[in-house]
Amino acid sequence: MGSAKKSSSPARKARIEEMRRAEQARERRNRILAVATSVVVVAGLVVGGVVLVRSQSGDDDSAASDAKTSGSFVTGKDGVRAWKGTLGRNHVTKAVKYPVRPPVGGDHNPVWMNCDGDVYTDEINNTNAVHSLEHGAVWVTYNSKAPKADVEALAAKVEKTPYTLMSPVEGQKDPIMLTAWGHQRTVTGADDPNVDKFFETYVQGKQTPEPGAACTNGLSE
Repeated sequence: MGSAKKSSSPARKARIEEMRRAEQARERRNRILAVATSVVVVAGLVVGGVVLVRSQSGDDDSAASDAKTSGSFVTGKDGVRAWKGTLGRNHVTKAVKYPVRPPVGGDHNPVWMNCDGDVYTDEINNTNAVHSLEHGAVWVTYNSKAPKADVEALAAKVEKTPYTLMSPVEGQKDPIMLTAWGHQRTVTGADDPNVDKFFETYVQGKQTPEPGAACTNGLSE
């Protein structure tokens, strides 16, 4: 196992903790509202069942065929590839064809992958992971060419970092890659200083479409 990650700045840690407390408060309010409105929801399902079925077989079917994404990468002096163009943000329920692997954004599933330092040992659904990126997460991915020691060290780093997740992606072009919404880079290993730089810049960074949105209560597998 590699060494533990470097500490983030106190201000950044405080900001992330504040967002997590706000998220927990929202979750409590949502539970209360869910109990209060349960009867209304049941009645609505009975009365509007036909409408619900039609809506599920309508717009989402056509929107899910592609990522509503256009553009290309521009590589900066720091080695980070930034997407210049359009990244769709529609919620869809079918598989999405993304132009890059792993994807950096685009239309995605309504449910996010848990990204509160979650490490997945199997490949995860791209459409759920993209939703996590929308919430400000950094996604660490690797393929079978990545050294085991680096995978273990990166997993330890992710587990200690809120708003991150990690999973294998066998189809990616480089052994280890880091992805945020609209941004991506390759790193040489767990000790590459660009790992910490990427985390510091893009975990809940300025690129985040929905800062402070939940990274818990999503999918866990």
